Amino acid sequence: MTAPQPRRALVTGGSGDLGAAICQRLAADGLHVIVHGHANRARAEAVVAAIQHTGDSAEAAVFDVVDAAATRRALDALLADGPIQVVVNNAGIHDDAPLAGMTQAQWTRVIDVSLHGFFHVTQPLLLPMARARWGRIVSVSSVAAVLGNRGQANYAAAKAALHGATRSLAREMASRGITANVVAPGVIAGRMADAAFPPELVRQLVPAGRSGTAEEVAALVGFLCSDAAGYINGQVIGINGGMA
Repeated sequence: MTAPQPRRALVTGGSGDLGAAICQRLAADGLHVIVHGHANRARAEAVVAAIQHTGDSAEAAVFDVVDAAATRRALDALLADGPIQVVVNNAGIHDDAPLAGMTQAQWTRVIDVSLHGFFHVTQPLLLPMARARWGRIVSVSSVAAVLGNRGQANYAAAKAALHGATRSLAREMASRGITANVVAPGVIAGRMADAAFPPELVRQLVPAGRSGTAEEVAALVGFLCSDAAGYINGQVIGINGGMA
């Protein structure tokens, strides 16, 4: 008897610090992980190589989530091999400025990646997922969407919109065995956060007195993508050391 094929997971922004940790966690949990990159295939392939080095299963996919047609072509090619049962919408960018001085381009680009990218990636996967009668959708938001943050009106707006979209999607898909949830990290150690949040500022902002780690976020995402989390649906779960 042949062994069943592993479930497949697509992680957008999978070549970044947090995305790579999520990819590695899902692969360790037995999923075949599709590591998405925006333009830098080498970075996505490096994550794939690290996963394969441990004996787990992964492949790379490179496309711009803002480009609806390009995203659909990439997803159609992936879906030719069967449904993608897990999607982690992790792609997102910062382009910070006070709203009074923010340009149209800054506003639009940040919302395009986080919000329109969520639609472009998730929508084509839903019917194949529903036919399989099992699925997990996790979107990565931010504590900024809960509390707000100076200079990040665009980012907070984009991520907060994911909360409402996810709650609605959860109601639409729950009867098909599909869950949709949001993970909202606080200050997470990595290239971007380390520059913006020196240790003394972290101690002021975070009750836990430290930054979180990408692995801690990945552990939460991994649980939400598991069979054990089947009754957790439509939730926004903070992972922020007590900030909110």
